[in-house]
Amino acid sequence: MQQLGLSPFEIWAMWGVLGVAILGLLYALLLRNQILAEDMGTPKMQEVWGAIRDGADAYLQRQLRSILPLIALLTVAMYLSVTIVPPTPEAIERFEGIPLAQVSNIIGIGRAVGFVLGATFSLAVGQIGMRMAVQGNVRVASAARYSFGEALRIAYRTGTITGMLTDGLGLLGGTVIFIYFGIAAPDALLGFGFGGTLLALFMRVGGGIYTKAADVGADLVGKVENDIPEDDPRNPAVIADLVGDNVGDCAGMAADIFESYEVTIVAGLILGVALYHITGHVEWIIYPLIVRGIGVLSSIFGTYAVKAGKEGNAANAMSAIFSGFLSSAAISVVLFFAAAYYYLNVLSTDGLPGGWWRTPLAVGIGVLLAILIDRMTEYFTGTHQSPVQDIKKAANTGPATLILQGVSVGYESSVWATVVIAATIFSSIVIFGGISADPVESITYILYGVAMTGIGMLTLTGNNVAMDSFGPIADNANGIGEMSWGNKKDKETLKAKQIMADLDAVGNTTKAITKGVAIGSAVIAAVSLFGSYLVDVSRAQAALGIPLAQQIQSIGIRVDVPQVFVGMLIGGALPWLFSSFAIQAVSRAAALIVEEARRQFKKGVLTGKVKPDYRQAVNISTTAAQKELVPLAVLAVVTPILLGLLLGVEALGGALAGIILSGQLLAVFMNNAGGAWDNAKKLIEDEPKDPKKNLGKGSERHKASVVGDTVGDPMKDTAGPALNPMIKVVNLVAVIIAPVVVQITNFGIGEWIAAVVMVGLLVWSIRTSKRTTPVVAAK
Repeated sequence: MQQLGLSPFEIWAMWGVLGVAILGLLYALLLRNQILAEDMGTPKMQEVWGAIRDGADAYLQRQLRSILPLIALLTVAMYLSVTIVPPTPEAIERFEGIPLAQVSNIIGIGRAVGFVLGATFSLAVGQIGMRMAVQGNVRVASAARYSFGEALRIAYRTGTITGMLTDGLGLLGGTVIFIYFGIAAPDALLGFGFGGTLLALFMRVGGGIYTKAADVGADLVGKVENDIPEDDPRNPAVIADLVGDNVGDCAGMAADIFESYEVTIVAGLILGVALYHITGHVEWIIYPLIVRGIGVLSSIFGTYAVKAGKEGNAANAMSAIFSGFLSSAAISVVLFFAAAYYYLNVLSTDGLPGGWWRTPLAVGIGVLLAILIDRMTEYFTGTHQSPVQDIKKAANTGPATLILQGVSVGYESSVWATVVIAATIFSSIVIFGGISADPVESITYILYGVAMTGIGMLTLTGNNVAMDSFGPIADNANGIGEMSWGNKKDKETLKAKQIMADLDAVGNTTKAITKGVAIGSAVIAAVSLFGSYLVDVSRAQAALGIPLAQQIQSIGIRVDVPQVFVGMLIGGALPWLFSSFAIQAVSRAAALIVEEARRQFKKGVLTGKVKPDYRQAVNISTTAAQKELVPLAVLAVVTPILLGLLLGVEALGGALAGIILSGQLLAVFMNNAGGAWDNAKKLIEDEPKDPKKNLGKGSERHKASVVGDTVGDPMKDTAGPALNPMIKVVNLVAVIIAPVVVQITNFGIGEWIAAVVMVGLLVWSIRTSKRTTPVVAAK
């Protein structure tokens, strides 16, 4: 950090941020000890919990074996991505006096180590968080027998463990890299961000395929074909379904938000370094790290605002969780402005260009964006809101009208989410647009504002991850209760079942909300990375002696250039192809689950002649998920490399723009349509059962809602969420390869070999993802 000329306050601030990261991890440890001390319920509840735990452990071990070879290969690629191009001016400045070849080696090792560190932290967040969710679910089910408030507290604080891991490890890794590399930190942080993003893609895709294959298979054979309740212990796929909730929504989402957390700080520091060179102010680099430290503290305080009484319902739970979120938001915004006033104004000798207030205002708008997306998603997917009520009414006329109503809800929600994000980006234009008269500098200021908005949006990562993990914890607790309590009708059991049903419904909404935040943050992060891409390409062009007027930051990404337009079309199509393959993967795996469940039903599982073999469905889902995730990851990594090699950096920039717009619209549509169908089904299931009036479980309306929910499941829990890390993987790969692509002036034998290898990998990915679905005989 010496090269930046940091003041004593700034040095202490960096060590303070590091201390806050450690504090977040210690708080996670404290919560873990509190949760493990809670009662685990009856022996039957522990038996069901044990089956879920064993299935989750088997999946995590198998996934680790599947992805390690690719991680090893890409670690080498990270090293080479630096050493085959000249070192950046920042790297030369940081390691002044060292030969250039050695500087390249140091930065290359730093990026490779950063990649491994990011991947390891992302994996740790997902795996530890999921294991704690599994520990928490049986304790929530036990607490539901006595108190609504206790069940809510245990579920939310178990989720907070994952949130604090995300906060603490993300802040720890980024701060340590910055402390060592100083002004050259963005070079190493690219590896850190890419490692986290790639692991998130693996965990999102693998977890999504696992959970929805099991869920779809269990619902189709259990509810639709055999008219048995959800989580009926006779269903051979029920344990796989409960395990899937954890691997998809705990491990997958935690890793997803972790990488968004990292990517926004990477983009912010790259743009902050660019502004440091323009203005000479190091504050552009230091303040984002201070903001992240404030966010960790705010999330800890907000945890204690989530509480309810002994009696309660879904509305009370949702209100308590949102109160915790708002408490953290209010604390953080006040501290953002206080820190900015003191650091950017009082301590600053000549002040930041444009005034101290602009940067914290952009961060505050990011917090506001998170709240708006929270409320908007709750409107389109919440059980008490008109969109879900309208879908419920559409069930009166069958599955076709119910599906059409859900599709319309998804389409509309996608438009309004895009408008809100567009308004947020426009706010950065208003805040930062007038600082510099130079067009290139002005764009850099604006893109820095967008990055700060993303940092602000993910300030409350601890709260967001806690809300998301709350969903599968409540869902699993409900399943454990259903399988343990059976058909008991005593007052205590009925009360416990209602508590769990209420928390489960709230969990569906919180999952949808956090997916909405994750999608929004993915777009903001991608726009920030787009700005980083322009900066890095221009820097590489300057190193080659290309005049400023001809650099990409000066001429921009012009869609009237045919190659750029071609890139934009291909980029816009990629999320659709990726989503198609993800849903096909679920269909293939679900077909195998259906076949296995039918086989066991024929042997007499329903009548009690034989016991269900849960391990078979768990093994099928685990194996299928690992087979499917690598080709999809290859598709995301290879496509930008091939576009850059064949069409150049301008066309690759066009592709990034296409991916951001198309991916945002598609992801929000799938997330909200699927969430709305799911909650409409739960509303019908909560009705008093009366076949004559077509009410409640087992009615024709219920069967129609199950069909809608089954259609929406792979959309909201597989393809939609997986688009978040996919968008950022493509953007990060583009930023990493941009300096390499700029160096290519003549397409020689080496470039042709690289292009042929990339084409071969792309063809393999597509052929593997399109293989035929197994033929399952009609019932």
